[in-house]
Amino acid sequence: MGNEFSRSLMAAGLVLGMAGPASAQQFTMKLSLPTINDVSHEWMKAFKASVEDRTKGKVKVEIYPSNQLGQIPATVDGVSMGTIEATFPAIGFFVGLEPRFQTLDTAGLFDSIEHGQKVFNDPEIRARIATFGESKGVEPLLTYLNGHLMIVSTKPIRTIGDLKGMKIRTAGGTALHNDPLRSLGASPLSMPLGEVLPALQNRAIDGATAIHAVFIPFKYYDVAKTATYVPGSYVVAAGLVNRRWMKSLGPELEGIVREEARRHETLFSTRGVEDNKRLGEAWTKNGGENITLALEDAKKYLEAVASVVPKVTASNPKFKEDYDAFVAAAKKYR
Repeated sequence: MGNEFSRSLMAAGLVLGMAGPASAQQFTMKLSLPTINDVSHEWMKAFKASVEDRTKGKVKVEIYPSNQLGQIPATVDGVSMGTIEATFPAIGFFVGLEPRFQTLDTAGLFDSIEHGQKVFNDPEIRARIATFGESKGVEPLLTYLNGHLMIVSTKPIRTIGDLKGMKIRTAGGTALHNDPLRSLGASPLSMPLGEVLPALQNRAIDGATAIHAVFIPFKYYDVAKTATYVPGSYVVAAGLVNRRWMKSLGPELEGIVREEARRHETLFSTRGVEDNKRLGEAWTKNGGENITLALEDAKKYLEAVASVVPKVTASNPKFKEDYDAFVAAAKKYR
């Protein structure tokens, strides 16, 4: 009897020993961000607090702003390979993995940050974007407008004609960003964010597209004094995650991560709008100038964009389907 009881205790202990580590397993979610102290960073902080609280520490979230895990192309590769769980750059840097992302770079699609967030919250649009990157094992956990696109430059861009002959860094290699600039006489080139400021200092480039959330923290005003709003253009960013890692969490934890990611998206249409206004004012306080093109010049730029759209959508039937869906949703929420 005693031997049987001892064997029962040993068996129970073995079962508990096997179950214990699995039930106590902790997952680490590393978040990479090229900027710091902006709305994307605030989203990460809110997301971290709520996920760690709801999962009781089973999912630990680590935040790495200012390219601490590497330049953007390296972090995108890291997410694809599974060495980094999520990265949050402009979507132009995802085109190599999923060309469909480029349709969201179309100027004139969104009227404001608030308008864009309404479009991204549309159930059909969310479902459509969730399929992006499926064949490469990645997925946008969230997609958002991160600010009005601007060109910071070492010489002022006050008219469309001022673009002629300028070398301008763009956020990724998308035709919808680059071809309109080419048609207006500029020479666009893709360049990781960490290389942009030195390139401006050395006059290797004349200007760069980004947002004030980039220009202010990294003190671009020490190198270039003018920032010109690109008509009808916003930087669309996304939190790209590794699909296999998400599934490894199991249904309960994965559900919590997705719910908390969505819950904090309200920051982009509230804190994000306030940040853009504050950062624009900070640019002028530091000696910079914000330039808005005249209506006629803005019209010429949007016409240049419109001439590129048919070429891009014709290259792949899925592009046209995506573009038409985004245009319809944008119209719906105007």
